[in-house]
Amino acid sequence: MKNITCFVALIAVMMCLSTVKAQNLQVLYDTERDCVTSTLEMFRPDAFGSTFYFVDLDYTPRATGAYIEIARELCFWQKSNWNWLSIHVEFNGGLTSYKAAGTNYAVPFNNAWLAGLTYSGHSADFSKTWSLSAMYKAIPDLEEDGEKKIHNFQITGVWGINFFDGWATFSGFADFWSEGSTFIFLSEPQFWVNLNKIKGWEKINLSLGGEVEFSNNFGGMDGFYTRPAVGAKWTF
Repeated sequence: MKNITCFVALIAVMMCLSTVKAQNLQVLYDTERDCVTSTLEMFRPDAFGSTFYFVDLDYTPRATGAYIEIARELCFWQKSNWNWLSIHVEFNGGLTSYKAAGTNYAVPFNNAWLAGLTYSGHSADFSKTWSLSAMYKAIPDLEEDGEKKIHNFQITGVWGINFFDGWATFSGFADFWSEGSTFIFLSEPQFWVNLNKIKGWEKINLSLGGEVEFSNNFGGMDGFYTRPAVGAKWTF
């Protein structure tokens, strides 16, 4: 499953700085898992910060998994010199499914609640953006050797670079977090070619490209894995 994805690299640093609203829909084919994932993302700022969420659905070809993250940035000091700093609160949850002996089963993920601080930065023209969040991560249902392991942490870095006069975007995130005694790494850098730069296509907000997932001890799999995916994104 994904975490905060491509366009968040831009909006994360504008949470306390702008009034931009953005949504996009991505459809990516995972060549390793032979799976299609759709991702709907939404970002909306307001006078006190911003709200962001995304919903992932996996298809193989039927829907086999769902995952959601919803995050709130609180920045009551938007007009001060501290507007690069915000309070971050977040919820993660979802489920996956499988079929055995002719019966479909759904298995929920461990829900997680996060809270911490986000530092944001950008270049003068906003063509380069970045953010870093340090968070406490509570996973109420996590157990290890019969003991509850509620208290964990997560560090998230997000970046975005627009270049070639807006023709291309390189963006992504990197997460490092704990689940009990296990440490997990996940990163999904994305590269997009933005077709609305073609003359006469200015209103066609379609991008083509994809991502590569780099993970270690993620999704119940030990060790390091890479998973490329190709697809399209529509921004609206």
